[in-house]
Amino acid sequence: MFGTGSHEDERALRCETERVVNEVAQEIRTLDEGTSWFSALSPVGRRAVLQEVAGYAMQAHITAADGREGVARSGVKATANPSVMISMEPPRYGFAGLPADEHVKAFRILVSAFSVADTRRRQKYCRGVCGHDWHNLPPR
Repeated sequence: MFGTGSHEDERALRCETERVVNEVAQEIRTLDEGTSWFSALSPVGRRAVLQEVAGYAMQAHITAADGREGVARSGVKATANPSVMISMEPPRYGFAGLPADEHVKAFRILVSAFSVADTRRRQKYCRGVCGHDWHNLPPR
């Protein structure tokens, strides 16, 4: 999926992405902190992260309503391309294919929408019985 270097580098980026995104979703890290991390990546790294986070969003079964709430939380205009994509029924996930100047907006929206859906999952299905490592992160 990543195809940007060694397998170790790709694995490290996947692990770091998982940690950062889940920390934002669980309010251990702010969205602005997550965005700063994302912005520091290379263009190839940013595309890879967008693909990875879109996968998380699909696994969390985000809805168009989650997308709209994510847009509202993201600070991105509702008319921006990634905002429209995530708010469609069903949501669209081709964020890595957007022009590079839309990647930061796409990251903010994807992580925000994922946070909405994943919080619902943690509260509804995982409360007190969850074995997912990423739902049980320690504070930073």
